Amino acid sequence: ATTVIKKMLDNTQLPPHHIDEVIIGNVLHAGLGQNIARQIAIHSGIPNEKTAFTVDMVCGSGLKAIQLAAQSILLGDAKIIIAGGVENMSQAPYVCQSNRFGSRLGNSELIDTLVHDGLTDAFSKTHMGITAENVAKKYQISREEQ
Repeated sequence: ATTVIKKMLDNTQLPPHHIDEVIIGNVLHAGLGQNIARQIAIHSGIPNEKTAFTVDMVCGSGLKAIQLAAQSILLGDAKIIIAGGVENMSQAPYVCQSNRFGSRLGNSELIDTLVHDGLTDAFSKTHMGITAENVAKKYQISREEQ
């Protein structure tokens, strides 16, 4: 995202201090450090005084970031906001929850955060691919129409 924002600022000749805020959607936070939107803004040359925040609404995170930016502009709270989404699914880490306070007798389980946090519904424990199939079936949407 930093590369894209730097290029956009360069192509448009927009000075970074004109950016009022950066809003970034992101789902898989583990291992990225705090507030990935803030990191992106600072590494893109946007001044420290400018605000940046991360949105997590699973698949709709990037779109929600854009919606929040549009609302802020329409309300007159900002003039220029950079908004979008960022994800690196191939870098999603594995976690071992039992190691925080030391493992006891027996094996420890590694959890794939891509599957657990990104692709599995927290309530039904259903993989999102199955959810898509169920929605297509419910609304009679064929593969060709998809």
